[in-house]
Amino acid sequence: MLRHCALGFGGVALQALQQAAAGPVAPHFPARARHVIFLYMDGGPSQVDTFDYKPALAKYDGQDPRQVIGALAPTQFDNVGKLLKNQWEFKQHGQAGHWISSLFPHLSTVADELAVVKSMTSRFPEHTSANYFLHTGSGLQGRPSMGAWAGYGLGSENDNLPGFIVLNGGLIPPGGLDCFGSGFLPATYQGSIFLPKPEPIANIQPLEPSKALQRNKLDALRDLDAATLEESGHDREIDAAIKNYETAFRMQSAVPELMDLRGESEAVKTLYGMSAAYPNTRTFALQCLIARRLVERGVRFIELTCPNGNGDRWDQHGNLIEGHNKNCVTVDQPIAALITDLKRLGLLETTLLVWAGEFGRTPFAQGTNGRDHNQFGFTIWMAGGGVKPGVSVGRTDDFGYKAVEDRFEIHDLHATMLHLLGIEHTKSTFRFGGRDMRLTDVHGHLMHQVIA
Repeated sequence: MLRHCALGFGGVALQALQQAAAGPVAPHFPARARHVIFLYMDGGPSQVDTFDYKPALAKYDGQDPRQVIGALAPTQFDNVGKLLKNQWEFKQHGQAGHWISSLFPHLSTVADELAVVKSMTSRFPEHTSANYFLHTGSGLQGRPSMGAWAGYGLGSENDNLPGFIVLNGGLIPPGGLDCFGSGFLPATYQGSIFLPKPEPIANIQPLEPSKALQRNKLDALRDLDAATLEESGHDREIDAAIKNYETAFRMQSAVPELMDLRGESEAVKTLYGMSAAYPNTRTFALQCLIARRLVERGVRFIELTCPNGNGDRWDQHGNLIEGHNKNCVTVDQPIAALITDLKRLGLLETTLLVWAGEFGRTPFAQGTNGRDHNQFGFTIWMAGGGVKPGVSVGRTDDFGYKAVEDRFEIHDLHATMLHLLGIEHTKSTFRFGGRDMRLTDVHGHLMHQVIA
């Protein structure tokens, strides 16, 4: 009697949990954004060669940074060369007057949509820990990704697709799939990896000769899992497996329709760069176009990773010029097209775009033609979804080395992203290990300067 009564009470709790995860959840306050597209720039772009123009670097080019800047903090490889000037020409663009290097001719055309933050910092100088920090708010493995927190806080707008999708161009970040994991949250909220090709995930085509046979198999699995739940009490993993089986079944119809681009005009495909000469541009163009289609279908959080090929991580410890040229040819046109297309469709105002790497790079050379990791001050930008367009926030020192004005860190970025989604970051918690856990841990302040 005690066993069945205890499990009965567990069933009441399970039913409440299932109802909470069944659909959209009311935000804490009116949301400015309903969706997030996180443009992850794997490896760490050089802020002083992209968005943070520093004329002093040209003045002191080739000089010993210790004699000009003063004492330097240790770098990842502690291979400190001479000060290295901006390697590309900078011009001001748009009414906002954003300084943008010649690496981004397409993105420069939508400069007035960007809120550029030049004073972001990280706590970690090494890729793996910095990636965990950027994605999960902790430098350690095993915490939920920000995409998982968004789904946990708001639920899904589409029962036929996962709420958190990673469009993986080929590069998995240092730190691996845990960057997209659900950690201690139910596994339903973990990121689903989609590849940019007609069949983006394995087994999307059913093996059974009829849908009825497949449905019977799934019903049998569900009944077995439900019996196990009844015998053992609530098990989050079993509960998540039941939900994931059902989502996978519905995805077999939704995903082929998502990837079918026959309804997209040739003008739109050309806008994104799907016929570009560089193969990685075509790959990232498809990722950006699919991201827009996922927004149209109500997916909550979408992350794009860089294509894998020709060294398209932004991690140029050597050969900076060739590397960043390739990186920018890959992403510049597709991202500008994504902003333009979202605005054309009236979706930009409810879709938050965030462009960021895990850290920046030093203003001095590593060797002769590279830059080492720099967590002390780097640039990100945001657009759409309640962001104040055209603003430039924060400042690094004259050499782009350390943030000296409006210094922000990743916790502040996470708090602001959740705020724009209508979530109060201190109230979106999950009880784990005897403590109410949250994405921002015990930190995080809103970046009011970028909120419209």
